[in-house]
Amino acid sequence: MLGIAVGAVWGTVWMMLIAVVFMLVSGAITAPPAGAAMLAGAVCGGLISAFPPAARTPGLKIAAIGSVIIVLGMATLGRPLGLPVSTAPAAQTVAIAAFVLMTWFAIDRCMRGAPSGRPTRYQFETILIRLAKGLGLVFFTTMVALPFYVMVMTSLKNQAELIANPLDFSLDLAQGPAGLFRSYIELFTTYHFGTFLLNTAIVSVGTVIITLSFAVPGAYAVARLRFPGQAFLSRSILLIYMVPSIVLVIPLYSVFSQLGLRNSLLGLLIVYPATTIPVALYMLQGHFRGIPSELEEAGLMDGLTRAGVIAKITMPLALPALASVALYVFMIAWNEFLFAFMFLDNLDMFTLSRGVVSLNSSEVPRQHLMAGAVIATVPVLVLFLWFERFLVSGLTAGGVKG
Repeated sequence: MLGIAVGAVWGTVWMMLIAVVFMLVSGAITAPPAGAAMLAGAVCGGLISAFPPAARTPGLKIAAIGSVIIVLGMATLGRPLGLPVSTAPAAQTVAIAAFVLMTWFAIDRCMRGAPSGRPTRYQFETILIRLAKGLGLVFFTTMVALPFYVMVMTSLKNQAELIANPLDFSLDLAQGPAGLFRSYIELFTTYHFGTFLLNTAIVSVGTVIITLSFAVPGAYAVARLRFPGQAFLSRSILLIYMVPSIVLVIPLYSVFSQLGLRNSLLGLLIVYPATTIPVALYMLQGHFRGIPSELEEAGLMDGLTRAGVIAKITMPLALPALASVALYVFMIAWNEFLFAFMFLDNLDMFTLSRGVVSLNSSEVPRQHLMAGAVIATVPVLVLFLWFERFLVSGLTAGGVKG
């Protein structure tokens, strides 16, 4: 019974998910046959769980896959996705194949090692945990990937296609690269996105440099040196985050207006490090405390000065933490919107987040707004994926040692 229930759940989930993807890609509207998919998954799960693990041979796997195809076809009367097979046949074939394989794979992974008879309590809980993990993975992947997919596909369409069918996210490859990327080309040639990109890069890199310049010596002092107020400083570093940014932005707006720092990147290079230095200092002090002090004492005994110890021993060991802090600060500066929105009125000083908001107008086509969002997202996304392991290790070290 457990295998049947697991199969019914996966059959329903994959049918709903794949049907949505099919509609987005092909533009064809359908009502997914969830009941038939649940039945097909239940039959597959029942077939797998009817045999002991040792008897689940490749032949049984092929039979399980075949059972999904046969039951789905019979229960839907030859309309596996609720549409005639002549409707978008290529996309429908890929969608059905994906449903069959993903349903079988998910059931097989959940029931791996499970007995054919009544499972023990441990085996029962193991299968439920596998099912929950799989459903969670599918849910959160969908929540992250689906909006990004819609954003990218919308940016590659033209105004006439969006008006004709806003829910059609298929691509017309016949218009060629110039037609597909028309929105991106116009953003850089007409809407100054090259300037926005350059301004954002300057502000983000500058914020990283300024933040590390202050946070590294500050974190080292808090972690290693002894001075009055050290414990209080260590614990109160993050107090600034108890004050909402919206509370700070109004007095800062007034002060910057009087000092002539509005409509300048210099103003952002003052505000951004002020908000990132505390968290950078907090993360780094935890990592510095994790480095054995005996290494630094050995360096001092060998004749190195304190600065030499920091440069030749501490910094090389702290490189992963420095990389994670730099990436974290870069992402904050790249995506920051509130201060940029309040302080910048000159188009030549806009950052990407401020520039994307300027596209939110009835006079600007929606695909341009989506293209602007893609341009603002992709660089930091690529950077995050490239340095993700440093970010995780740095955050973990700071959390444990801080």
